[in-house]
Amino acid sequence: MQPEVISGVFGGFDPLEYRSEAEWRWGHTSAYKESVRRTRSYTREDWKRIQDENIAVTRRMLAAFDSGVKPEDTEAMNIAEEARRAIDRAFYACTHEMHATLAEAYVRDERFRAFYDRQREGLAAWFAAAIKANRKRAAAEQ
Repeated sequence: MQPEVISGVFGGFDPLEYRSEAEWRWGHTSAYKESVRRTRSYTREDWKRIQDENIAVTRRMLAAFDSGVKPEDTEAMNIAEEARRAIDRAFYACTHEMHATLAEAYVRDERFRAFYDRQREGLAAWFAAAIKANRKRAAAEQ
């Protein structure tokens, strides 16, 4: 996609700004390669759909967080599963293990943490815990 299209879809956020870092960190992985392959053909409408889906998940997350749902509660784990499946559909095969690895980044990387904690202080840690609880639930169901 052209930079002006990306900026328009993401409200000024430019994911291309992080391309070099992403290539350095994950460029050797099959997940990264799959994500590049998939997103190369995405249209503005595809990106808008992905963004809308992420906004819906985030709204559910905020509502659960605000109402005191614990990360290990079924509702929180279902939200985590919905987020995992959104990644899986849009970018790459996201296993529960891989999602738990992402959860670590949500609390350890200040940029990820700030994204969630700007919405609600403590949301990054809550979401990471919900993802890990969801991974545990999935393992128990196998």
